[in-house]
Amino acid sequence: MTTVTTEQSDILALARAQVLENGEGLSEAQVLEVLRLPDSVLEELLSLAHEVRMRWCGPEVEVEGIISLKTGGCPEDCHFCSQSGLFDSPVRAAWLDVPMLVEAAKQTAKTGATEFCIVAAVRGPDERLMAQVAAGIAAIKDELDINIACSLGMLTPEQAEALAAMGVHRYNHNLETARSHFAQVVSTHTWEERWETLRLVREAGMEVCCGGIVGMGESLAQRAEFAGQLAALGPDEVPLNFLNPRPGTPFGELEPMSGPDALRAVAAFRLALPRAILRFAGGREITLGDLGARRGLLGGVNAVIVGNYLTTLGRPAEADIDLLGELAMPLKALNDTL
Repeated sequence: MTTVTTEQSDILALARAQVLENGEGLSEAQVLEVLRLPDSVLEELLSLAHEVRMRWCGPEVEVEGIISLKTGGCPEDCHFCSQSGLFDSPVRAAWLDVPMLVEAAKQTAKTGATEFCIVAAVRGPDERLMAQVAAGIAAIKDELDINIACSLGMLTPEQAEALAAMGVHRYNHNLETARSHFAQVVSTHTWEERWETLRLVREAGMEVCCGGIVGMGESLAQRAEFAGQLAALGPDEVPLNFLNPRPGTPFGELEPMSGPDALRAVAAFRLALPRAILRFAGGREITLGDLGARRGLLGGVNAVIVGNYLTTLGRPAEADIDLLGELAMPLKALNDTL
């Protein structure tokens, strides 16, 4: 029989009153308390996070596909990333042409997805990349109706304005981890530089997509710090990734985080960000598996990336779509996201 202490009950009761009833996200200190809860109350925690998601976001799930326009050869040293040109990883630089980009968007739309994100492994876009993105967006819009997002690294004010004018409705730029842990993850640019790009994105009128990766050696306190910093930013979408250690990278030897820890993070981030789109992203396959994916969708998640990621394999898109149908979670319609 599971025993719940008075202190644990108090933490959950306070979260219920504050987040579920009032819509006020947990503070950094409160998130840390949640992250420290034992496995014995995990199901109760996930159930609360699911109630919060249903109350403040509704039952719909937003589905997104992503494609890498430029893969590999990146000059940055993000320690988790096999696309860095500074590491001895098996990923090599490659570019997609516009017809391949359009075909990828069509395949994404066939799954029922309303989001298609164009990603490039760069510090920031140069003139050539901006021109190719513009051509790709125009070609996609000529062929089908789908929301187009981009993730092209750090932006100048002019680039942010240009992307908004192209019709990019959401821009992804992850803070990756807590500010206090960032220097252990990246040394070629700063957390503050990323924050500045996010400010420019919002000023240009695009939606802000910002999340990161958990399980990169951060402490629970730093994980809570990260949730608090995201809450302060107030992004429209938070992609939550779990480290999938990549061969040849500085984090290649780290152990993937446990399933219970990953689910606790899902619930804690939902309780910190009750109204945000919380998206299951990379690493969930090795960290959570099929059962964990189900528990996450019943524990605060209301968006998924379907198919493969940038350099790692994901679940088949059909498996996620079938699971959503089984859970009676409707796909968010395109006209609801425009």
